[in-house]
Parts: sequence; structure tokens; C-alpha cells
Amino acid sequence: MEIAPAKINLYLHVGPRRADSYHAIESLFVFADDGDKITASAAPEISLDIVGPFAGALAGAPPQSNLVWRAAAGLKAAAGVDRGAALRLEKRLPVAAGIGGGSSDAAAALRALCRLWSVDIGETALKGLAFGLGADVPACLARRPVFVSGAGEVMGEGPSLPPLWVCLVNPRAPMATGPIFAAFDRRFPAPPLPRRAPATGFRSYGELCDYLRETRNDLEAFACERENSIAMVRGFLAECPGCLVARMSGSGATVFGLFASREAAWRAARRSTALGWWSMAARVESGGTRVGAGEFETHE
Repeated sequence: MEIAPAKINLYLHVGPRRADSYHAIESLFVFADDGDKITASAAPEISLDIVGPFAGALAGAPPQSNLVWRAAAGLKAAAGVDRGAALRLEKRLPVAAGIGGGSSDAAAALRALCRLWSVDIGETALKGLAFGLGADVPACLARRPVFVSGAGEVMGEGPSLPPLWVCLVNPRAPMATGPIFAAFDRRFPAPPLPRRAPATGFRSYGELCDYLRETRNDLEAFACERENSIAMVRGFLAECPGCLVARMSGSGATVFGLFASREAAWRAARRSTALGWWSMAARVESGGTRVGAGEFETHE
């Protein structure tokens, strides 16, 4: 079984549209220690079964259109595999939520299938295959803090982080990525190339907060224009005891709050659930030394 962890954009700076239709970006990705789940077992052909609380959002679509299936088919062709796999996706994260659900699912499927099929196509080829599935998929292979630039294909080692927990809250509002980028393009038809916010590590929570204050999510205002509950969620999380920073992730509509303690993150998640929102509390994979075992709570 592979965890397909929730991806969190601690910041997201957006630049111009490229010739390949992707936008140039600069971002810092971090990952929770929980999310969707992928299992892969031996089978003569590729198949995909989708279960879980958010499986209904994917019902009706042909399985071949799912990124998990496409990842399996792509790896099978690239590695010359003559077997299939029975894939099971437990969809626990909201769909179209800005936390990399589909991209992380695809990356988890690639990891699971490389193990099942005992294949090693090389890091460069695997990242190329991942980028062909989606701009965020290469970074989701890493599951550790990573600076992302280009359109997602250029990655650099992210900073080490102090022990962090995250509360993810989604107002149950699916947010398609395309319209948000289109709104950005209308407002900024010729934006400058985005700047990276360099950092190697943080010795304190204060340093991390100071760093994040100098960054932003360039898509947040446009998502809030389409769904005003995003601003409500952000304000709510920002006021939760112990919240270090609250910001929208990706193109929305999920908002994250960072906390220095597990208990504070879980309290925020429970309060969010009581308001009718989806929430998840989890540990952030720090890229450094883990302090204790990762634990999580999901609130449907």
C-alpha cells in the first residue's frame, strides 16, 4: 500500500503562460503524512477500482481517464512490462481541491508499480513520465519539501522544517484549475517571471513565519472571487489557537493552517468539521529528522 499524500503549496508564485500552455511557477511543496491510498496487486491486465468517501466524485468517468490508470499504462509501456495490475484507489481527499489529489495518486501508483513489477527505468525517465501525466506529478514522487519551478519539471531540494502539523480545510467546493489560471491571465496578460524565495532551513517557527510573510499564493484572490467561502475558511483557521499561518493551497479551494503542535491542529480540524467543512489534521513531512511517529485524523 502506498500513501498518496496531500500536497501543500506553502507559496505559489505564477508567471507567464509557456509555449506548452503551462504557466511558469515558483513554489514550495510540502506533503502531509496522510491522504489517498493506492494498492497494487498482480493481475494479467490493468484494472482500477475506486472506493472511499470521495469515490462518487469520480463515478461515471471511464477508468482509463484516471491518472492512476494512465500512470500504470505509461509505466508498463516505458518499462516493457508484459503483466498487468489490479489497482485500488481509496479516495479520501476531496477532488479538485488544490492539494494534488490526482497528481499524488499518479505518483503513488508509479511507486507501487515499480515495486510490484520490479522495474527501474531510471530517475530521469520516471520524472519525464510523471511530467507527461501532469505538472505536479514529478514533485509528488518525492514526498518531501521541494522547490518547484519551470512548470513543475524543475525541482530543487527544499528546506528542512521544524516539527509541523497541518490542518487542511475544504468548504466542500470543487475548484477546477483551468478557470482560475484563466482569470489570472485576464488580469495579468504579461506577468513577469516568478521569483524563487530561497531558503535552506529554519531554526525556529518565527523564521518560518517571517519567510512565508514574504511570499504569497498568486491564485488565491481569483479563487476567492469564484468561491467566497475560501476567505471565510482562511479567516477561521488564522484565528484558531496556535495557527502559525493560514493560506490557500494550489488553485483552491482547500486552505491550510500550520501548527507547532498536533493537538492544536486536531482541535482546528474538529472545529472545522463542526461547521460542515471537510478537514484533515496530519503531520508535515519535514525533510529532516522525524520526532515521533506521524499520526493523523481525517474528518469527513
